[in-house]
Amino acid sequence: MAVTLRDIGTEDLENIIRWRMDEDITKYMNTNPKLTMEGQVKWLEGVRKNEDVRYWLIEVDGVGAGVVNLTGLQNPQGDLGWGYYMGEKKLRSIKTALSLEMSLYDYAFDILHKKAVYGDVFSLNKGVIQLHKICGCEVVEEKKSHVCKEGVWYDVTYMRMTAERWFHIRGTKQYEKIEFQGLPKE
Repeated sequence: MAVTLRDIGTEDLENIIRWRMDEDITKYMNTNPKLTMEGQVKWLEGVRKNEDVRYWLIEVDGVGAGVVNLTGLQNPQGDLGWGYYMGEKKLRSIKTALSLEMSLYDYAFDILHKKAVYGDVFSLNKGVIQLHKICGCEVVEEKKSHVCKEGVWYDVTYMRMTAERWFHIRGTKQYEKIEFQGLPKE
């Protein structure tokens, strides 16, 4: 499978709405949104103007499959946040997830020269936490009853990869390099 990343266009918004409102996706996210095309067009316009964030559409063999993003690009401490989801179930694979995450570390540390990448995961999402650990991520903290969604409280696990750690362990990892196109807006 060939995995590529590209800028999100308005032609992608229908799929993004469908993916982001899919119960299999939202059960692991902080919100269960009710998205509209009008709202998503405004969201995309805002993202394009926001120098602190960057979003890419994940394509697998030329088919839209999900979204990956970075936040905190303007953070003077050099820390980034990141997240992703694969909306197309048939295009999900461990190999793609590992390659995507480790390639993101390459981009964050080699290209952007950031110091650390942070992510948060609902603690009940044990598979993704394990995936991050396989990539070398460390658990920083677990906050009990941290996110309330529709009256239910969820524990959240915070994870981190530092540039120092990545440069130390990268040689022990095998993954297909995925290119993160384009630098953040300057």
